[in-house]
Amino acid sequence: MIRAKGEADSSGIDGPIQHDPEHDARSSRLRFGIFRKKLGENKNRLAFGDTPGRPDPDDPKSKPDRERTASIWARYRQWLWPYRWQITGLFLLAAFAAILEMASPAAGGLIIDKVLLNKNLDLDGKFDRLNLAGMLLVGILLTARVIETWRTYKLAVLNNKVVFRLRRHLHERMIRLPLDDLYRYKVGGIVSRLSGDVDQVSGLMQMALISPVVAAIKVVFALVVLLVWNWQLALAAMAILPAAIWVSVAYIGRVKPIYHAARDDRGRVDARVAETFGGIRVVRSFRREKREQRDYAVGHHTVIRKDMYARVIEMIVDVVWELMIPAIVLMIVWLGGVLYLHDRATIGQITAFQAYVALLMWPIFRIVFSISQMQRALAGMDRVFEVLDRLPDKPDAPDALDAPSEVREYAFNNVWFEYRKDTPVIRDFSLKVPGGSVVALVGPSGAGKTTLTDLVARFQDPTSGAITLNGIDIRRFKLESYRSLLAVVEQEVFLFDGSVRDNIAYGRPHATDDEVVEAARRANADVFITEMPHGYDTVIGERGLKLSGGQRQRISIARAILADPKVLILDEATSNLDSHSEYLIQQALAELYRDRTTFVIAHRLSTVTHADMIVVMDKGVILEVGRHDELMAREGAYAAMVERQRRAFDAVEDLEVQAGMDGG
Repeated sequence: MIRAKGEADSSGIDGPIQHDPEHDARSSRLRFGIFRKKLGENKNRLAFGDTPGRPDPDDPKSKPDRERTASIWARYRQWLWPYRWQITGLFLLAAFAAILEMASPAAGGLIIDKVLLNKNLDLDGKFDRLNLAGMLLVGILLTARVIETWRTYKLAVLNNKVVFRLRRHLHERMIRLPLDDLYRYKVGGIVSRLSGDVDQVSGLMQMALISPVVAAIKVVFALVVLLVWNWQLALAAMAILPAAIWVSVAYIGRVKPIYHAARDDRGRVDARVAETFGGIRVVRSFRREKREQRDYAVGHHTVIRKDMYARVIEMIVDVVWELMIPAIVLMIVWLGGVLYLHDRATIGQITAFQAYVALLMWPIFRIVFSISQMQRALAGMDRVFEVLDRLPDKPDAPDALDAPSEVREYAFNNVWFEYRKDTPVIRDFSLKVPGGSVVALVGPSGAGKTTLTDLVARFQDPTSGAITLNGIDIRRFKLESYRSLLAVVEQEVFLFDGSVRDNIAYGRPHATDDEVVEAARRANADVFITEMPHGYDTVIGERGLKLSGGQRQRISIARAILADPKVLILDEATSNLDSHSEYLIQQALAELYRDRTTFVIAHRLSTVTHADMIVVMDKGVILEVGRHDELMAREGAYAAMVERQRRAFDAVEDLEVQAGMDGG
C-alpha cells in the first residue's frame, strides 16, 4: 500500500528536492553545454557516482570508473559461466572459419607465382592446375561460410538465453525492491532498465568475447604469413599501427560516460512520459499539454545531442582507419614494386600482401570498433548491475518462521517510525488488538493512519519498537507467508488491463467462476458486471479507466473478499461510493469482518460506528481509544470530529436545497 498523500507530505519522505543545473536548463543546448562542462571536469577521472543522472548519486559504493568497469566484467563473466562449454564451441567454430578465410590470399598468391607466372608449365598444365586450385579455393570459402553461418545462428540462440536470464533476474529483483527504491526509479526508469538497458547488453558477448578473439586469430595468422614471406613488407605494413591503435583507444575511452548519461536521460524521459499519460486528466484540466510537449522534446533532444556527440567521436576513429588502410596498401604496392625490381619479392607475394594488409587492418579495426560498441553495452550493464546489487525488500532471516494460521492478537509495542531521520510519523504507538476485531483508524490527514497500516502489512518496518502477532515480532515471519494472511483495499484503486474476472481473481488465480461471482455479489458488484457487454469477460482497460470510481472500488473489494484473508486492511474503502452503494457495501463487509482482524481507515465517521475499537490519531500519536458510544460520551477529540462532520453535511444539504429552490 502506498502512503496517503497528506502523510507523505507531512513526513517529508523524499526530503528536499536536489536541483540539477543540467536538468533545470530550459533548452537542450544549455543542458548539453552543462554536460560537456561536467565531462571536461571529470575527463581524467569519471567517478561512478558522478555520472550525470545517476539515480543514487550519494551511493557509498561508488568506485572510480576503471574499478567499476573491472567489476562489471567480473560479474558478466559469472553470468556467462553456465554457458562456458557452448561459448568454447563457438570459439572453436570461429577460429576454424577464420583460419580457412585467411588461407585464401595465400592461395591466391601461390596461384599467381606457381601457376600463372610459372615458365616451366605449358598452357594446358596451367589450365589444369588453375582449375584444381580454383575448385579447392571455392571449397575452402564455402566451408568457411557454412561454418560461420552456423556459428552466427548458435550465437544468436545463446545470446537470447543469456539476455532472457538477465532480464528475468532483473525483473525478479525489481519486483522485490524496497518501495523507496522503486519510487526513486519511477515507472519509466524501471521500464528503461528492463528493456533498453538489457537490449544494449544483448550484443556484449559477440563484441566483448567472440569478435575480439576471432580478430586476434586473424591478426596473428596474417602477421605470421607476412613475416615468413617478406619481413620488410611486413614491417612496412605494421609501422603506423601502434600509433593508430593508441589514438583510437584514447578517443573511444571517452565514449562510455556519454552513453551512460544518455541512457540515464532516456530513463528520465520515459519516466516523465509515464507520469504524463498516467495523469492525463490533470494535464488537460490545467492546460499543460504544450508544457509537457516542450519538456519531452527538450529531454529527448538532449539524449540525441549526447548520442550524436558519442557517434562523432566514433566517426573520427572510423575515418582514421578508413584513410589508413588504403594508405598502407599504396605503401605496400610502392615498396613491393621496389623489392620486385631488385628480385626480392614476387608479384604473387605483393598481391597476397595487399589482401593480407586489408585482412590485417580490418580485424584490428574490428577490435577497436568492438571496444567502442562495448562502451554502450557497459553503460547498460552498469545500470542493470546497479539494480541487481541492491538488497531485496525485507529479506527473510535464516531462522524465519511461517506465519500462524490464526490471528489471536496484534500488539503495537512503543512503535516509532520515520521516513526521514529525526522526523517521526508514528510516535510511541502502543495498542493491543484482539483477533477478529474491527479497528477503525480516524484522524485528520497526515495523522499517520495509512503509515500505520503500511507497518501492519510490512510495506515498512518500525524504526523502533515492535509489532507482534500472537506474541511474535512480525519481522520474524517469512514475508511471503505473512502477507498471505492479508488483503488490502487501497484508497486509490489499481486495476489491471484485463477482464473483470482476472482482476477479481488476482489474489486467487485458480478460483472457480462460482467463487468469483459470489465475491462480486457480496461486494455489490455482480449487478453492474452482468450488465456489461461481455459480463465477467469484459476488458476494463488500463487501471480500469472504463469503469466509474465506485465500480472500481467494488471490484477491488470483491478481490479482497475472494482472497479470504485473515487480516483485512480497508483504506478509505467506501470513499468513492454513493450513499446507496455504501449502505450495501457496509452490509457485505459486516459479514466479511466476522472472524477477521480488520483495520479500517475512513474520514466518513458514519462508516465506522460499528467498529469494536476506534483509534483517534493525530501526528502519529493516539488521542483516544474506545467504541463509538464510549468516545461520544467522553466528548473529546472524536466527538468533536463527529460534530464537525455533522455540521458540514448539514451545510451541504442546505446548499443543495437552496440550489433546488433557486432552480425551481
